[in-house]
Amino acid sequence: MKAQNSGRKTRLLHVVRAARLTPNMHRVTLGGSELADFPTGQESAHIKLFVPESGQPAEDFGQLVRAGSKDITRRTYTVRHHRPDAAELDIDFVVHEGGGPACDWALRARPGDVIGVAGPGPIKTPDHGADWFLFGADMAAIPAAAAALEALPQDAVGHAIFEITTDDDIQPVRAPAGIKIHWLVHEDPHVSSTQQLEFFRALDWSPGVPGVFVAGESGAVAGLRSYLINERGLDKRKMYISAYWKIGLIEKNAKAA
Repeated sequence: MKAQNSGRKTRLLHVVRAARLTPNMHRVTLGGSELADFPTGQESAHIKLFVPESGQPAEDFGQLVRAGSKDITRRTYTVRHHRPDAAELDIDFVVHEGGGPACDWALRARPGDVIGVAGPGPIKTPDHGADWFLFGADMAAIPAAAAALEALPQDAVGHAIFEITTDDDIQPVRAPAGIKIHWLVHEDPHVSSTQQLEFFRALDWSPGVPGVFVAGESGAVAGLRSYLINERGLDKRKMYISAYWKIGLIEKNAKAA
């Protein structure tokens, strides 16, 4: 399910710091005075990044953003952490072969570099009133899924299945104690995976209706959606299920996931 929020606007922010979170995940922390009115509690919400070209002067880029130019590369990402007191946002980028404008920007980002941020958009979360919870996410969706997990009630129970590229991509997630996190390694992200579907099928389902969060590569998500709706009989209107990306397809001013 998606909860609406307000405060959507475009801001010019700067890089506070950037560092590798895991071998295949890179975190960039953004800050600036324009975060002063960024709504709180937006972890897992999507934002649009307006990405400068390599070597583009910050002043020229800022003018384009302020003018609402459509000639700027835009990509959809997730608010992983927001620290209002420090005026900081953490954005996590999957590091992958061939990169892409946003990934390339993140890898070369240095303190003081600028970027445009529009949003936030809808928060991604399952129904908090569910009997138990079931999450499925690949690396591209882990930032949103992890943030949604951390926002669950502390007495929440269930399972989160996270698909990563290597064992070293396991990262801390402050989920409620009753949520069991399972890490599955899928070494080749260029091949659609069925591991999460197989795990869902083998899972000993708890009584009651689960709150579902499923996101990631479109082929894998399609299989999970079919299983949950057609075989388990769950109501698609009460689940968050979204294809964030497709193998071989590059996002071009894409809609938010």
